[in-house]
Amino acid sequence: MKMHFCIPVSQQRPDGLGGRYVLYSVYLDGFLFCRVRYSQLHRWNEQLRRVFGNSLPPFPPKHYLAMTTSMADERRDQLEQYLQNVTVDPNMLRSDVFVDFLKLVQLDTFSITTKKVSLDIFLPDGRSIKVEALTSDTAERVLEIQKGFLLMSTSSLKLFLLLFTVMKKLVDFELPYVSLRSSEVENCGIGLRKWYLDPSLDSRLMDCRVAIDLIYMQAIQDIEKEWAKPTEEQKQKLEALRKEDNQTKFLELSQEVRHYGYVQLDPCTCDYPEPGCGAVISVGNNEISCCVTLPDNQTQDVIFQMNRVKCWQVTFLGSLLDMDGPQQTLNQNLELRFQYGEDSHWQWFVIYTQQAFLLSSCLKKMISDKMVKLAAENPEMQIEVPEQGKSRKYHVQQSQQKACSSFLPRKSKIKIVEVDCGFGTIKEDL
Repeated sequence: MKMHFCIPVSQQRPDGLGGRYVLYSVYLDGFLFCRVRYSQLHRWNEQLRRVFGNSLPPFPPKHYLAMTTSMADERRDQLEQYLQNVTVDPNMLRSDVFVDFLKLVQLDTFSITTKKVSLDIFLPDGRSIKVEALTSDTAERVLEIQKGFLLMSTSSLKLFLLLFTVMKKLVDFELPYVSLRSSEVENCGIGLRKWYLDPSLDSRLMDCRVAIDLIYMQAIQDIEKEWAKPTEEQKQKLEALRKEDNQTKFLELSQEVRHYGYVQLDPCTCDYPEPGCGAVISVGNNEISCCVTLPDNQTQDVIFQMNRVKCWQVTFLGSLLDMDGPQQTLNQNLELRFQYGEDSHWQWFVIYTQQAFLLSSCLKKMISDKMVKLAAENPEMQIEVPEQGKSRKYHVQQSQQKACSSFLPRKSKIKIVEVDCGFGTIKEDL
């Protein structure tokens, strides 16, 4: 599936030779990822094309005369689409020519040189461990280093992903040190959590002692934060098992707890059942669970099943940013809207949240988890499961769902693109 790349603004800069060039501010998941020139992206595209040939998406052409404002806006849109489309191919995502370029522009944008550093990685129980890494190490590489530190098996480690506290998950080619240095989020850190939203997938990690420890820590943390919501009887049983340090039984009982293994967003607002209602959104186990506060302060639980979600899109509602100022995130005015079908009737629902990108990532992950589970249940037929930088083939009987994810930085411009994503055609409103 496509990643949430966008280029909401660009600037003209003097080039030192009396001319001017355009510098594009590229955002990933609402955070400034890099600033880059057209000529840099053009050379990168040429390098990719030498490796991958015509499988690359079209790259915007050169203009040898001065561009008008409309031409400049069109190029910005085309570059944005290119970055979104080029990330669809998992083989490209893990190629050296792809990763090395993005590492370089991240370092250059924030004037960071390659050197050895110590990164604090926070475990789910709040403790941290120090990982010796390079400023140029990707999130995938940092996870590999951490795997050696924790003595985790490779198969178990793939199910854990570094998180940017709870605001953002790091994709494989991001540089954690650079992301920390450039972040404006207070008390920002790097956390280690499981990255799957189907609680039953815990069973795949029960052969790894360290993985059990991490899942156990996260389960305790989620209960203490009230992300997971046990009944009083369940609380008593869980507390007794915790005192006995019986992690396996604790996790078995946790499977029965409401919202166990879900990701809960910060309080936000939504337009259902009427505009302006407060909401607490929990995502997991193939559903979007909303605890909505009505105007009379009564609460109502609303559940949307993922198999009835046709598509969704993230939209930035604010004005373009002043890139000469300190602001480096788009997380002020975001909405995620999804189209939901019930009784042959389709309706759009809107959630206004600063964590719209995280929510979108969770929706994608639930589709991926569903494919993994379906593959295990139907080993006789084949699909390909796309995962950031990875491509794994499974066998399933049929394609069952169409999903859409997109980012609309300029709400008035909507284009339709279709990509093949293994689990059926993924329509994306871009």
